[in-house]
Amino acid sequence: MYHNKTIGKNKISSEFACRLNNLAPQQKVSVIVFLRLENLDKPISLRHSRAERKAAVEGIRNSARQALDYIRKILQEFGGIQLAESPDALGTIPVEISAAGVEALAASDAVKAVVEEQEIIPANGTNRFYI
Repeated sequence: MYHNKTIGKNKISSEFACRLNNLAPQQKVSVIVFLRLENLDKPISLRHSRAERKAAVEGIRNSARQALDYIRKILQEFGGIQLAESPDALGTIPVEISAAGVEALAASDAVKAVVEEQEIIPANGTNRFYI
């Protein structure tokens, strides 16, 4: 699950890939990594009990933790660090890694997508949020 032979062209946007090409290979960037989740093939119904929702979230987190185990080697190899202790309920984790490391993450079968962390500025310009 470490490397896929084809670079994940659909795993990073063309705009982000262009920005990465303009960076030095060792320059660090902050990204959100969407981990590939396994064993989530149960059909989604409209109504879930509290226990079912809790079990679903825990299933996502467990699957994301397994995928995270696969990408830790990439993080170590490219000087990356996790910016959160564990994946969230959506199976994502923020990471700081070199531009070359982003390409390695995108090539991994354990990764569904990599997006750059971007600032969100409200129209009134007062409060700033980051995703």
